[in-house]
Order: sequence, then structure tokens, then C-alpha cells
Amino acid sequence: MESPSVHRRLTAILSADVQGYSRLMGENEEATLSTLTEYRQVFSDRIAEHRGRVVNAPGDSILAEFASVVDAVGGAVEIQRELARRNDALPPERRMSFRIGINQGDVLVKDDALYGDGVNIAARVESLAEPGGICLSRPAHDQVRGKLALEYEYMGEQEVKNIAEPVRVYRVLSLPGASPRGAMRAKRTVPAAWRRTARAAVVVVLLAGGVILAWNLYQQSITEAALAAFNAEAAFPLPDKPSIVVLPFENMSGDPEQDYFARGITDAIITKLYKIPSVFVISKTSSYSYRGKAVDVRQVGRELGVRHVLEGSVQKAGERIRVNAQLIDAVTGDHVWAEIYERKLTDIFAVQDEIIRKVVTEIGVMIAWGEMLRSLRSATENVQAADLYLKADSLIMRLEKESNLKGRELLRKSMALDPNYARPVAYMGFTYLFESRFGWVKDRDAAMRMAEEWGRKAIAIDEGTYLGHNLLSIIHLGKRRFDEALAEA
Repeated sequence: MESPSVHRRLTAILSADVQGYSRLMGENEEATLSTLTEYRQVFSDRIAEHRGRVVNAPGDSILAEFASVVDAVGGAVEIQRELARRNDALPPERRMSFRIGINQGDVLVKDDALYGDGVNIAARVESLAEPGGICLSRPAHDQVRGKLALEYEYMGEQEVKNIAEPVRVYRVLSLPGASPRGAMRAKRTVPAAWRRTARAAVVVVLLAGGVILAWNLYQQSITEAALAAFNAEAAFPLPDKPSIVVLPFENMSGDPEQDYFARGITDAIITKLYKIPSVFVISKTSSYSYRGKAVDVRQVGRELGVRHVLEGSVQKAGERIRVNAQLIDAVTGDHVWAEIYERKLTDIFAVQDEIIRKVVTEIGVMIAWGEMLRSLRSATENVQAADLYLKADSLIMRLEKESNLKGRELLRKSMALDPNYARPVAYMGFTYLFESRFGWVKDRDAAMRMAEEWGRKAIAIDEGTYLGHNLLSIIHLGKRRFDEALAEA
């Protein structure tokens, strides 16, 4: 039973955050904080003017509530217009763009703070908005439709993290031809008569048989415009070859103990893509910085400077698995390819390989047969050995003495099942490295020697195992053998 200090109410929730905030802080902390303070005041003033209140404002985020969705959307539009004007006075690299999401939902209220799915959906909807843009959930759109001189675009049902059912999302449209940061405009900017004329013109083109050429030219112009906008906002220029980041696959099993399995799928795909010289792959460390976050793949692409984003989920139940994977063009936000695999657990390696083949085909990579295809094969075909390795990895990465020893035992069992499986061999070396580094044993030098020995064993089994080279590089670096460390790296 809820305490008297906790109650529920139906309210309109506005969630906002800064696109590319980490990059801005990394480049100039003082200027970023100054702009953030100034822009926060814009939020506070406009929210108050529209009869709302700021609930919380941690970091670069803002959470506000309104009694009316109409007030929330009206305030959001004025905020984005004002911030667009202020951004015009800043150099492009210092401009600060907020994304805004609005939802109407039931919330829990305790000490004036808001909790529950009503708040979570607003945050997820916000992550789908463009920089300088506004997105609405279906309930919010239904309340505001026809009451403000604005137009909206239906974005379809969106699967969002930690929300059981898909969320129907609508985008508040900006002035045609303007950048996403452009202020929102009223419906009267595009008269209905002109829209009818445009539709009639399209019909004429269709009947004339020029639709294919017209569509290709249109798509090309859209892509070129999107690419120009991407390059202007990206933290790094796109590489001169296909580029991709693999976001951590989400564990959909409902059991946190299965997190290791989803992580293993992600790591396997990243590792295999690493082996293709003609593909630029973002490191696992950078990829995992987005773990557990609701992200806009377009923002991820801009922050990392990559054209494609691969994301997905894994569900393991008994001897069955379900893997959902989708490849997205970070420049346009379009889905390039998506697939759902429902297989026996023993087929997990085939699923990984099929995902890799799909990805490299869709991003336009030409792969030679022979050694290149051999390098893409799974490191082991023994499912139990791979599963033990993944469980060991989950334990060892806790960086605790006891879990390190437990992980070591699982590695021994994995190696017994497949002596030619190089990854557990290399990871055994890391367990000794951690013992030495963290002082878990008296003879730290002996532990470091064991680490180096296991690293060399792994490379002897498989010269291509990156874990073995990574381990030796760290060991050499610690001993100030810089040339050898660089060679291994």
C-alpha cells in the first residue's frame, strides 16, 4: 500500500538533454558550462510561462511537468525557437542543441519528484528526437492534435528499452528545408492548397513513367543533404572506408545472470569485424560506454564518427536462443537491414557468422575467399566451452580476488573441452596479470611471469587471437619494453 506521502497523478512530462554534451565538455568545459547555464535559464523561464515546473535538472538533462500537454508542447516549441536563435550567434562547434520528448502518463509522486513509466517513456521518446527537435508519444499527440498550429509526422511504433510495449512516436515538423536545429513553424507555412498541388504533381510524374528517375534523384539529394549535416555535426570525420560501431546487445531474458551471454554475442561480432582490414570498427571500450542507455543511433554515429550502427538483443531460454539484430545508417537514420533468428543454442555460432555476412554485405565490403573467410569463423565450435568462457569473463571483469579465482576455474574447464580454443588460454593470463597488479598474491613477479607465459601459449594456438597480443602488450608496457609493447598492440 502506498504511503500518504506517495500518490499518483496524470500529467504531461517533458524530458530534455543536450546532444553531444560529452564532446562539448571535452573541448571546452568553461564555455560549455556557461552556455548550459544560459540555456537552462531559457528552459526555466519558458516552462514557468507555460504553467509548468522543473522537477529535476541533473547534468545536461531537464525534467519538467505540466498540467496540460498543450502547454508542454507550446513551451517546448518556444524553447527550441529561442535556442536556435542563440545558437546562430555561436561558432558551429560550440552550438548546444537539446532534444525534447513529451509524454502524457500516470506517474508516482513522492516529495515532488516523479517516477514510473510515464517519466521513462518521455525520456525514451526524447532519445528519438533530432538535435533541436521535439518528439511526442501517442497519448501526448492525441491531446495536442488540432489545438496548436503545428504539423506532425508519424514515426511508427518504436521499440524502446525497459518499456514492454512499442511506443508510437510523432515528430513535430520544422520548416521545410531547415536544419533540425531550426525553430518549429506553424502549419500555415505550407498552405493546404500548395500541398494538394504538390500531390497532384507527383501523380503526373507517376503517370508519365518518370517515377524511378525522380525517386532516385530525390533520394540522392536527401542522402547528400543528410551527409552534409552529419559531417558538420560529427565529432570526427567519416573514415575513407566502411565504418561501424556494434552497440552492446541487450539481454531480454529477464535474468541478469544471462547478461554474460548477450555480452558474448556482442564481443564475438566486434572481434570478427576487427579482422576485416577494409572495415573501420569502433573499439569495444567505446561501444560499451553506451550500455544500458537509451540512445539515438544518429547521435551515436556523430559522436563516434561512423556511418553504420549495429544493435540488437538476445534472449536465451533453455536450449533455445532468439537474436534480434538491426543495422542502421547513422547518417539518415534509416534501417538498412534487420533480422530475427530463433535457433537451437547449438546454432549460436552459425547465427553470429550469418549476422557478420549480412553486415559486411550491406555496408558494401568486398571480402576475398580463403584466409579472410577462415578468419571470420568462430573461435570454437564447442558451445559449452564458449559458454564457460563467457561466464568466466563476467566473473573476472568484476576485478575482485574471489571472482577472479572462480573465473579461472571456469577457464580451465573451457580449455579441457576444447584445447585449441585460444581465448580462455589468453584470459587465464589476464587472471594472473590482475593478481599481480592488484596485489592479491605475495609473489607479484611470479604472477606476472605466469601471465606472460599464458599469453604466449594463446598466440601459439592462434596467432590471430587479439586477447593474447593485448595481454603481452600490457605486460611489455609495464616493464617499459616499449618497442615490444607497440609491436604486440
